This record gives sequence, C-alpha cells and structure tokens, in this order.
Amino acid sequence: MTRRSPKEEAVRDQLRDRDGSGAPEDADAPERPQEEAADEAAVAESEAVAEQDQEPEPEPAKQPDPVAELEAERDKYLQLAQRAQADFENYRKRAAKEMAAAGERAKVGLVRDLLPVVDNLERALDSAQNGGAGLAEGVRLVLSELQGVLAREGVEAVEPAGESFDPTVHEALSTRAEDGAEPGVVLDVVEKGYRMSDTVIRPARVVVSA
Repeated sequence: MTRRSPKEEAVRDQLRDRDGSGAPEDADAPERPQEEAADEAAVAESEAVAEQDQEPEPEPAKQPDPVAELEAERDKYLQLAQRAQADFENYRKRAAKEMAAAGERAKVGLVRDLLPVVDNLERALDSAQNGGAGLAEGVRLVLSELQGVLAREGVEAVEPAGESFDPTVHEALSTRAEDGAEPGVVLDVVEKGYRMSDTVIRPARVVVSA
C-alpha cells in the first residue's frame, strides 16, 4: 500500500468528515481506488491553489546608466547653445539692418538740406552769365564740386521734361494746353527733383499738359 504524506492524510480526513464517512480504510475495499483518486485530485488542486497564491518575486530595480545620463545632459546643453547662437545671429542681422536704415535716413536728410544750396547756386550762375566772367566761373566751380559730392553719394537729378507725368516722382504745379502734346506729358520743369537709389528725396515740380 502506498504511504501518503501527512498533508494528503489531512486532506483525506477532511473529505471523509465532509462526507460523513467514519469507516476505516479497509472497511470498504472495493471503493478504495476511487477514494484514493479523489484524494490525489484534491491534493493536486490544493497545491495548485497554493502555488497561485504565492506572489512573484519583484524584479530587481534597474540601475541608472551614468553614460546615458551624461549624454542626455550634453544634448540638452547643446540645444541651448544652438538656440542662443541662432538668437544672436538674428539680433546681429536685425541690428545691422537698423543701422543701415538709420544711416540711409541721415544721408537723405543731409542731401535734402543741401538741395536749396544747389538751387541758389544754379540761379546765381544764370544771373552771373550777364555779369562778370570771373563771378560766373567761381559759381560754376562751387556748383560742380557740390554736384560731384551728391553724385558720389548716389544722388541723381530728376528732369522729366517730355516724359509722362508720374505722381510718385513728380509734383504738378499747374496744367497747360499745348499744341501737339498729348495730355499728361511734362511740359516744363520748374524745379528739378532728386532721388537716391529708390528713395525720392524731392519730387520734380513740373507743368503738365492738359
């Protein structure tokens, strides 16, 4: 006869008590194999439940990788440095553009202040043509030098006689009917205009055909 473990004996006794059977093991010999099979099944079920109840051992915590941490910190500071460099480049370009614009405005203002001097010199030269030749020559030299300075700064005179009237660079002082002239054509230039690159410093004052 197979010897049972104390645990199996305890389970068998519980089952016998539940069934109300107090007969000794050898009282009912034909049913013994069935009882043993039932006892073994109960023991297996109890062991399976016990195994399920056992909690799995927790996995050991992963230790941080110092190399990965250093690489992440390096990448963070690299991104900050790149962003700072981009901001500085944008600031430098913006400052250079603003400085160039300020210099252009200052130059335009200076030229605008010099234009009345040019006008007066031209009028003086016209008046001196009837007077002494020495005075006329002196005025012509001063005017030529001043015009040379303006030309070196990119200033151009606008004399649109015979051209179509353009309100963006011309200022119409009056209109006049003219035989053979189409309407909207500049007949006379009362005062020359000046521009520097694409900036109109002073529009040309003209008489336009009606």
